[in-house]
Amino acid sequence: MKRLLIAIGVLAAVATGCATVTSSSGSSPAFRTWGSGKASKSTAPATTPVPTIPTPPSLSPLPPEDPNAEPVVQVVHRVLPAVVNVTTNLLEPNPLGGSQQGRGVGTGFVIRSDGIVVTNFHVVEGAQRITVTTSTEPTRTFEARVIGGDSEADLAVLKVDANGLPTVRMGDSAQLELGQRVVAVGYALALSGGPTVTSGIVSALDREVKAADPNASGGSRSYTHVIQTDAAINPGNSGGPLVNLQGQVVGINTAGAQQAENIGFAISIDAAKPTIEHAVQNPSAPLAFLGVTTTTVTPLIEQQENLTVDSGAFVIDVAPKGPAEDAGIDSGDVIVKFDDQAVDGSERLGELILAHHPGDDANVTVVHQDGSDQTYHVTLGVRPLPTASP
Repeated sequence: MKRLLIAIGVLAAVATGCATVTSSSGSSPAFRTWGSGKASKSTAPATTPVPTIPTPPSLSPLPPEDPNAEPVVQVVHRVLPAVVNVTTNLLEPNPLGGSQQGRGVGTGFVIRSDGIVVTNFHVVEGAQRITVTTSTEPTRTFEARVIGGDSEADLAVLKVDANGLPTVRMGDSAQLELGQRVVAVGYALALSGGPTVTSGIVSALDREVKAADPNASGGSRSYTHVIQTDAAINPGNSGGPLVNLQGQVVGINTAGAQQAENIGFAISIDAAKPTIEHAVQNPSAPLAFLGVTTTTVTPLIEQQENLTVDSGAFVIDVAPKGPAEDAGIDSGDVIVKFDDQAVDGSERLGELILAHHPGDDANVTVVHQDGSDQTYHVTLGVRPLPTASP
């Protein structure tokens, strides 16, 4: 199942007033963001100095401007090489019960040539695997991991193992004016053929948007310092850049209205810079990753799954192309030993994995559903999310 978006209800109000924008029927307009998440909030008040992102190594040069060319075309030529497609493999609830494999699709942009990518947190939330693909031919594909971010502010900073990537420059959203032309770039609707480009104007500044989201802390996420634009922002655009006509990122595309036309929202880049800078300067260390989603074996699970063991970590699912799947471990197996140490549940399995490093080899003993046991030799990978499953 391919997941492009999760539609969520939103109350939208201007930052300086308390009037609620409603449709003609009196119901609140619904805006769409493409996911959710949890973390500490990090927004930049207007009085807070905006940090400067460290100068990236070997910043890619921008093509020269042609005064006779169409300005939007020039922007696209300058920005497009730094725009990337962010796809995720994730485990989703099945409407009929249980869970199923899903796929998320979003956008990101490269801010450092050594592989630092910015996107929305909801694009990568819950990912078992994150893949970043460049937009220009010949395309390049990389495995990615989250090195920082703020899910309540809907920001994630990714790292891919690459050098010499084209980059886009950060702008100054405080200098935006109503009516100023902007361009949005992203992988709308996950259509084949590369990114979609839309253009429009800045319709409003400093919007506040509160989105109801069951996966966020308290059931909702508040966006502040939001730019409203009439440039079309559709499913798959999330995490992509909103740029000015100088090719500088002034916002991060985040949400679009369900019950209105020509209303899209982007996180202002000035509000995002502190979170981005913190992730760049203090990246999360890579953690070992087995690539399984497990639950502790209980008497109920033992009975429901007709297991032949009464303890261990029951494998609900394995990450596609992850270390466990590559070794042969499958859903329905029960992990009973990790590197010759007994596993009595999911928590213990996580502890044993985190005692290792990415690239370490480990022996994993499982009991299959037919009661037979088998030991697999596994090379641990890198966990895509700092708080993901083992």
